[in-house]
Amino acid sequence: MMENKKQRIAVLVSGGVDSAVVVDKLYREGHDLHLFYIRIGMDDGSDGCTAEEDIEICTLLAQKYGLPFEVIPLHDEYWAHVMDYTLKTVSKGLTPHPDMMCNKIIKFGYFEERRGHEFDRTATGHYASVKERDGKLYLATAIDPVKDQTDFLAQISYDQLAHLMFPLGEMPKSEVRQYAERANLPNARRKDSQGICFLGKINYADFIRRHLGEHKGAVVEIETGKKIGEHKGYWFYTIGQRKGLGLSGGPWFVVRKNVRDNVVYVSNGYNTPKQYGRHIGIEEMHWITLNPFEELPSWMQRDEEGGIDITFKTRHTPEFTRGKIYCHDGENRTYSIESENDIQGIAPGQFAIVYTDDSKLCLGSGMISLPEGRRHKKEREKTE
Repeated sequence: MMENKKQRIAVLVSGGVDSAVVVDKLYREGHDLHLFYIRIGMDDGSDGCTAEEDIEICTLLAQKYGLPFEVIPLHDEYWAHVMDYTLKTVSKGLTPHPDMMCNKIIKFGYFEERRGHEFDRTATGHYASVKERDGKLYLATAIDPVKDQTDFLAQISYDQLAHLMFPLGEMPKSEVRQYAERANLPNARRKDSQGICFLGKINYADFIRRHLGEHKGAVVEIETGKKIGEHKGYWFYTIGQRKGLGLSGGPWFVVRKNVRDNVVYVSNGYNTPKQYGRHIGIEEMHWITLNPFEELPSWMQRDEEGGIDITFKTRHTPEFTRGKIYCHDGENRTYSIESENDIQGIAPGQFAIVYTDDSKLCLGSGMISLPEGRRHKKEREKTE
């Protein structure tokens, strides 16, 4: 969402083509822009994430438009929060989502506290939108379903959302590339980065190995209990993973992990029921704009059993799955999603991203919990 009047806007640039196009679009609209690059990598490059090339491109971009440019170091904050969360989650045998936490805590948390709050808005190159409905703002999906990044933004707060702009929400990626070439941007043909949030040059497995090491354990076929191989640590594997297992006679899927005994359980075949499920337990549910179980909008409905029709995702994908979400009041309020279709690889620790039933608005997200029986077993093990 964006007003027509001239605004002072902090633009987060990364050296990539998306944020560069944001700069050109907002500059042509006449806004007062200040460019910022958030630096979190090790200065000596020992973590493989030297930022010099990114900063050089951002500097050229700022010079092209005569705009001020600053590098904001948030290394300590990133490693104290996002990486600490990632390593702790992985060490518990769960699947983390560092990109989501990076957006919430670093980009729209510490940066806003440091500099962003001085501006009318903060703009980024995320593929998302901000829409208003019944006087409230909502995080809305982008026009390009493949590039949509609302699942990476689904932990931000309402106050953060109200201060953000996503100028690329109405542009498909192909059009962004064409725009960059027409505008003669210095990074028009630069490849998109992939990796852990800002740590795009880091190989995830190498990163985990550096911090958690290796510990050999058994790979066991879950149906037979037979050991069929070895692994170097359960933290290298994710529920639903198929590639990189090094097993013959596949396909093999990771379906469970025993953290205490360092065992990875797998199941064979594309259609093994062990890799599918329809029930998703959710804890620590975060609603961005409102909790529909407390404040039900007129355009949403609750069925006789208290369920609300939604669509959702459990991983970064252009497809949405239909289902219902339920609220369970108790000592600790929890939620659950009942899917209309089988979901492959439901990974505890990962997030379920909840959308309206038309998939237009992102309502929030919550961490997928362990299945009830396994959670109780873990609690018993802690007390033994």
